[in-house]
Amino acid sequence: MSTRLPGAKYKSVFDRGRSCKGRCLVAWRYDHENADRKAGVVVSKKTFHDAVDRNRAKRLMREAYRLLSKEGSVPKDSDFVFIARRAIADRKCADVMDEMRHIFGRN
Repeated sequence: MSTRLPGAKYKSVFDRGRSCKGRCLVAWRYDHENADRKAGVVVSKKTFHDAVDRNRAKRLMREAYRLLSKEGSVPKDSDFVFIARRAIADRKCADVMDEMRHIFGRN
């Protein structure tokens, strides 16, 4: 089963969800009964000018979310959109996972 959020659902997460800011990412969370723990990622060209840096940030967030969902740390009945911040550029996957765990606990 894929953990990726379909593009059509991003708007509903932004419109109906709530945000939580961390050091290296911002998480939008939308809780509803039809959610199935899917997540989308957003990395802006304004924050990361080079495509290589944008792709690395996306890979980090996707992999961290995949590992957390595999271990069962992701809350049930929630859809997420993660927005990368500049500080993610020098982080490792374990750092991003810790940040996501912290955000899951705060929401």
